[in-house]
Amino acid sequence: MNILVCGGAGYIGCHMVRLLRARGYAVTVLDNLSTGHRQAVAGCELLQVDVRDTQALAQAFAGRRFDAVMHFCGKISVGESVEQPYEYYANNVTGTLNLLQTMRAHGVGRLVFSSTAAVYGQPQQDRITEDHPQAPINPYGVSKWLVERMLQDAVTAYGLDSVSLRYFNVAGASPLGGIGESHEPETHLIPNLLKAARGGDDGVQVYGDDYATPDGTCIRDYIHVDDLAEAHLLALDYLGRNPGAHAFNLGNGNGFSVLQVIEAARQVTGRPIPYRVAPRRAGDSPMLVADSGKARRELGWQPRYTDIGAIIETAWRWHCNQAF
Repeated sequence: MNILVCGGAGYIGCHMVRLLRARGYAVTVLDNLSTGHRQAVAGCELLQVDVRDTQALAQAFAGRRFDAVMHFCGKISVGESVEQPYEYYANNVTGTLNLLQTMRAHGVGRLVFSSTAAVYGQPQQDRITEDHPQAPINPYGVSKWLVERMLQDAVTAYGLDSVSLRYFNVAGASPLGGIGESHEPETHLIPNLLKAARGGDDGVQVYGDDYATPDGTCIRDYIHVDDLAEAHLLALDYLGRNPGAHAFNLGNGNGFSVLQVIEAARQVTGRPIPYRVAPRRAGDSPMLVADSGKARRELGWQPRYTDIGAIIETAWRWHCNQAF
């Protein structure tokens, strides 16, 4: 099978590319390199294309045969989405619509889509299942929800089969080395903690310490990036047996507060990591923890990394030996 990995030079995408190649798939990467890294996908065919450019998309598909598409090229920052909603709708919604139309024009009928737990909004239960009401509270979550709605409509209208994987917080790095999480600017907690541990700045900001949680800081469910990539392969196989539009949560089912993650990073690195409390960010939920039972039952998915310290340790090794 030949898989087109959109956003394949980014953090999650490059781990997906590595796993696909290790399992014998042919891989083509499509990425505009706005946040991705060319060196992360060395040895692969790389098409430098923006999904907002319909002409470039058509040229990328012309003369190539893809059995399926994995779609990772979305903007992902909650805070930025509140400040720049048009950018998020243009990239995440219009860009995805462009991709879907191009897939249809070239007879590609399977998609694995990178969605998010942000489609749920404020949680109404301790563990979020796939039937939890969807009421996103920020433009990022809305943009992913709109794409999922499009995918449901595309089943009936065009016969497009899809799986939307609703990630919780992705972290860690491949233990094989060479690739990891590198954004500029970096907005994710764990890489910022590790930068601080290396002396990269004067500490990290904790956005709010007055939430209705045990220590007042937000609680999140962390999933290792390699476990996430494995779920995408299982989703691709699932589509071969189950046509339609499907959605699965991907998380460990364990919640860790910001302060707990800071302490775990201190233990892993053996270094002090200062922090300062800042005001809450618009659009943040107090707690997001997954019930991933459906993915375990139907996909046969079993995450290997369940301890936050073990996840941080893989990221720390990459930060100490990063290739880019």
